[in-house]
Amino acid sequence: MKLNFTGCTDPGLIRSNNQDAYHIDPEGRFFIVADGMGGHAGGEEASRIATQEIQNYLATNWQSSQSAQELLEQALLAANAAILQDQQNHPERSDMGTTAVVVLFRSPEPPLCAHIGDSRLYRFRDSQLQQITEDHTWIARAIKIGDLSVDEARLHPYRHVLSRCLGREDVHHVDVQPLELQVGDRLLLCSDGLTEELVDQKISSYLQDKPRLDKVAFSLVEAAKEEGGHDNITVVLVAVEENS
Repeated sequence: MKLNFTGCTDPGLIRSNNQDAYHIDPEGRFFIVADGMGGHAGGEEASRIATQEIQNYLATNWQSSQSAQELLEQALLAANAAILQDQQNHPERSDMGTTAVVVLFRSPEPPLCAHIGDSRLYRFRDSQLQQITEDHTWIARAIKIGDLSVDEARLHPYRHVLSRCLGREDVHHVDVQPLELQVGDRLLLCSDGLTEELVDQKISSYLQDKPRLDKVAFSLVEAAKEEGGHDNITVVLVAVEENS
């Protein structure tokens, strides 16, 4: 399969700094979005460390005997270890952490996604937007067991409370899942600065109406800002196309 891809990030309209980070492998082997937390310096540093460590681990070990799943899981665990080490070296950042969502293409193995926290992966197919990842939040758990509706969750004061993130001693495994893809699919990796402002139907409309990926990414970020832009906004798009 042939991939077309793009990405962009914006601090939004409220925050003076950007605690999001993303990385697109130039060869299209992997894509990363991270959303840091823990104060001005801490959040930026945590997301930077995560994206740097994940891309370094994947690139360095790409030809190793590890399976794609092992490779991806170990990359995120390496990022977690690096953040923990930085916390020890800089106690002023001891509460920092970050989400991460990563998509990996390592033929002939199937594409994979790994995530921790509430940065998301969506798949857009046949005009339908499907959330692939499940948020690691108290709110997502409450929705799953029926304690809250989706509409109630959007305004709940605990909606940002994570149950899992990188930068914690209790991270010993990472959720990794295969991705079933076909020509015409579009993948959206994003931080919650996008999904806090735009409902899925609105996101879907931009993916449907604009053929060029760079225009879609820019339009999504601008739309989130028009709705308030209360958080940093990061979007990475990957389109699955026919081999030319």
